[in-house]
Amino acid sequence: MELNDRFRGYLPVVLDLETGGVDPHNHAILEIAIVFLDWQDDTLQPGKHRRWAVLPHTDTNIEDASLDLIGIDPFDPARNAQLEETCLRECFRSIRKRLKATSCTRAYLVGHNAYFDHNFVRAAAQRNDVGQNPFHLFTVIDTASLAAVHYGHSVLSVACTRAGIEFDESKAHSALYDATVTAELFCTIVNECNFNVNWISTSIND
Repeated sequence: MELNDRFRGYLPVVLDLETGGVDPHNHAILEIAIVFLDWQDDTLQPGKHRRWAVLPHTDTNIEDASLDLIGIDPFDPARNAQLEETCLRECFRSIRKRLKATSCTRAYLVGHNAYFDHNFVRAAAQRNDVGQNPFHLFTVIDTASLAAVHYGHSVLSVACTRAGIEFDESKAHSALYDATVTAELFCTIVNECNFNVNWISTSIND
């Protein structure tokens, strides 16, 4: 069984954002991180990652409370931040390259409270006129929901602890760290679920 068999021709890609608020149309994206997943020995494992520091788009706003939470100075030169459009295009390009390498047709955005990230990505793509969005238009895989069912708790730190995954609160609210532990959590849940290989069809549309 290959990765494209396990997810019916779709590619799960773990994504996390750090933002300047909760409104995808008005608040800035400050960080983007993605973690690719590998299928090895019939188990799902975290693979390579990428991260982008994002300059706030001029048409967006930043809430002080959000900066206090994530601890980012958006305009610190040491961040080596790039334009939102540049980051998004590179992110999409990386995912499309992975789609081709894995013979998958589309990507599922995997995230903790995934609709939050999905909405921000879609809004940013529209804002910057970035096409060829590799993510499925509406389907996401939300690890908060999965964890609530599998471990009885939706909070990332608690779910990780119950899954036997180390969680360092001092590193939380970094896009790459959160994406990394979310990837570990998702892989653990997938590997523990009772998947029947007989469900695999020769047609991805079944």
